[in-house]
Amino acid sequence: MLTVSGVSGLPEIREGDDLAALILAHSTPSDGDIVVVTSKIVSKAEGRLVAAADREDAITAETVRVVAERGSVRIVENRLGIVAAAAGVDASNVPDGHVLLLPVDPDASARRLAERLREVAHVGVLVSDTLGRAWRLGQTDAAIGAAGVRLFEQPARDADGRPLAVTMSCVADELCAAAELVKPKDGHVPVAIVRGRADLVGGLDLPGARSIVRSPDEDLFRTGG
Repeated sequence: MLTVSGVSGLPEIREGDDLAALILAHSTPSDGDIVVVTSKIVSKAEGRLVAAADREDAITAETVRVVAERGSVRIVENRLGIVAAAAGVDASNVPDGHVLLLPVDPDASARRLAERLREVAHVGVLVSDTLGRAWRLGQTDAAIGAAGVRLFEQPARDADGRPLAVTMSCVADELCAAAELVKPKDGHVPVAIVRGRADLVGGLDLPGARSIVRSPDEDLFRTGG
């Protein structure tokens, strides 16, 4: 059985707050759990709230490549290799005249959290952010940081025994999307605990979420070829 539970009661996060201690104060993770943490509170704890008179300037500063642009909407690749609207620069639920940037290194952020949480239970950690999909309407949460979690599953055969040569599930993204169901944007629930996939929890030397980003030489969408 897979269960996804939101962690409620956390206070407004500020720079320097101990996220691991706050999570443990409001939840009781068990061995094999996967803790999914919204990137916004990681950024707030790490002091990524910056003054910005013009959000567009902040987006430009975080952009390494413009992918598509129409009017005031920009889809760009940011310094983490993530393709997203506005480079992940967030102006919601922050003081006027400020924006919130993504963590400098979400994988390192996830690893630090996992190290602390593993003093209590052998858990994995995912840092999630909301991303769009190029050919589908709407957004969903995906993993931008990971520690101690196997990110992919690739079954060798289907239910009828036929070999599967291409199918590979990004379970890290699937877990983040599932966690979003109990972390509504207006619900003040920035953390969720996924229970029932202990098989995905491993060592902290497992690849981080940066490995999910498709490399340029494998990116057919970059050129359309």
